[in-house]
Amino acid sequence: MIVGNKTKSNVYQAFVGEAKAYHRLLAFARKADKEGYEQVAKLFRAVAAAEGVHAERHLRLMGEALVKSTEENLQFSFESETTVNQVYYPRFISEAEEEEERAAALTFSQARDVEEEHAALYKRALSAMLRDESHDYYVCQVCGYVAERGAPDRCPVCGAKREQFRLVK
Repeated sequence: MIVGNKTKSNVYQAFVGEAKAYHRLLAFARKADKEGYEQVAKLFRAVAAAEGVHAERHLRLMGEALVKSTEENLQFSFESETTVNQVYYPRFISEAEEEEERAAALTFSQARDVEEEHAALYKRALSAMLRDESHDYYVCQVCGYVAERGAPDRCPVCGAKREQFRLVK
């Protein structure tokens, strides 16, 4: 376990940077695929996989300081989603509306609504975990809404059709 404050901070910053790079590179790969650059897309995916390895290693270094018991992780996730939903997204929405950035305001509004549902999912999961219940989740590929037990005909947040939901196991 890391005890040095500077090193602890650096490992966390490295984790965040690698996690961001992972997702950014996957987006670059999708763009390269769309533009017909298959080899470049493969390179982006390969480097993204490497960045994922780096992020995992940094996460393991942080260990119990970041990843605790499942019950504690659910509670932390609930609190984080609630803060994002109630503090950050309302400000983001307001500022986007002030600047007449309608697309950003819509994205932020949908994310806020989804984050609220994520918080509720964490609360239900804690309760289900204690009762040893199990079921599947379906994620809307348009806005990130998570449905339990089955995909709805339409996403309640963005209106996407059932076909836009992916089963997560």
